[in-house]
Amino acid sequence: MKLLLCCALSTGIYLANTLAIAQAAPGVRVEAAFPQLRFRRPIYFTHAPDGTNRLFVVEQSGRVHRFKNNPGARSTHLVLDISAWVGRRGEEEGLLGLAFHPEFETNQYVYLHYTAARGTRRNVLARFVMGRAGVIDPRSKQVVLEVAQPWSNHNGGMIAFGPDGYLYISLGDGGAGGDPRGHGQSRARLLGSILRIDVDHVRDGLTYAIPPDNPFVGVADTRGEIWAYGLRNVWRFSFDRLRGDLWAGDVGQDTWEEINLIKKGRNYGWNVREGRHPFGRLDRAGPFEEPIIEHGRDEAKSITGGYVYRGGQIPALRGHYVYGDFVTGLIWALRYDGERVTEHHCLGRVPAITSFGEDREGELYITSLNGQLYRLVPDEP
Repeated sequence: MKLLLCCALSTGIYLANTLAIAQAAPGVRVEAAFPQLRFRRPIYFTHAPDGTNRLFVVEQSGRVHRFKNNPGARSTHLVLDISAWVGRRGEEEGLLGLAFHPEFETNQYVYLHYTAARGTRRNVLARFVMGRAGVIDPRSKQVVLEVAQPWSNHNGGMIAFGPDGYLYISLGDGGAGGDPRGHGQSRARLLGSILRIDVDHVRDGLTYAIPPDNPFVGVADTRGEIWAYGLRNVWRFSFDRLRGDLWAGDVGQDTWEEINLIKKGRNYGWNVREGRHPFGRLDRAGPFEEPIIEHGRDEAKSITGGYVYRGGQIPALRGHYVYGDFVTGLIWALRYDGERVTEHHCLGRVPAITSFGEDREGELYITSLNGQLYRLVPDEP
């Protein structure tokens, strides 16, 4: 029987400009996607934009696997192992993100976001090249960006190319608790932000270029790479493949988890606010961008951002943003009309959700820390 009660008592949920009413799930269930495959701490799932329908899974230790998009797949190919370069001193450190260049089919560029194993604690964004054999060559590594991290947690980790061809990068507030150094509200540092950079050009002594239409280019005491700020720890974000909207899940501190639409130059409030609510002793006027939805700790404790469903197998789910929670394992879908949430569904539960991912056709998958991959499929009558 489909799980229909997981959102029925939504005492801890707030929907923007609407009542917190949980509705029946739109004909969806969760099942094991590749029952014969197991991974070690998988934290991301994606596909290559080259028409091959190859799927890729990232393991936190520093390994990347590929395999055919076949439910009966029995084995994977190890395409990269940089575990010697990847730091795992903290639970949230490791190989955190992977993105294929939009022109991957011709240039074979793959970008990785990881925490460094040696030297000062820092996040590293590096470019690699995949060879003809479908293996990523570690000798091709070129560092694009390094960002110092004062603590081991709140590393962010997501990277993705937007519809504009620029690379977007999420960085947490630097860790500890409560953002003690105020990174979230500082535009002089890259932490607590989503960045937008041009990896196809080099300018001003950097190993990349800053797009001239970034919101804070030329502003004193401000990093021009910043696209949006006031974020605590965006672990996963995604672009709607139809509309281009940038959706993100921002992990909360003590009380509230939130889903945001990320917009150019907006301040999302951390650490003055947690969700829509005052936080700490700081007193700073906005304007702050409001979350699309927030969950109290009775429902969510570490939000995992997902994707707007644009696949073809589940027509009733099309246009819904699907996301979940690492700790409770709950999965939700919401529909947003640009002003308010008009639908909100609970789709089920998967243990230890680390990420969502899309295949070539826009069907949705879920990675779990238990080593298994799941997918959303139509629910049979």
